[in-house]
Amino acid sequence: MTALLDEPALRALGFEMGTGLGPGEVVWLEGDLGSGKTTFAQALVRGLGVEVTATSPTYALVHHYDGVHGPVYHVDCYRLKRFDEARDLDWDTLQLGAALLIEWPERAGEWAPRPSRRVTLAHTPNPDVRRVEIS
Repeated sequence: MTALLDEPALRALGFEMGTGLGPGEVVWLEGDLGSGKTTFAQALVRGLGVEVTATSPTYALVHHYDGVHGPVYHVDCYRLKRFDEARDLDWDTLQLGAALLIEWPERAGEWAPRPSRRVTLAHTPNPDVRRVEIS
């Protein structure tokens, strides 16, 4: 699926995806800086029943949220400089939750679990619209 979406539609899509995720699904969030990955993640986490507002884990690397179906983990690999730095993340535990969201998964190399869903976001000429591809 590919679509051009403004922010409210992007949030609606993220929420909808969150309500439809099965246990242990891994979602990769890919795209340039400012393309809407965290915005999408916030809505997706809300769709998983998390009541607090998700924030970007850029500096903490991992945020944990309590969802209605178990823990939701949100990983941001942006600050990783080398693939082997991802080795220190407890990927086995992170996959045991209700869902695992990974921003910048390419920076974790082979350490990042394979996705069950992949969301790619991109800027468009209209600064209020993003191109979203889900596979």
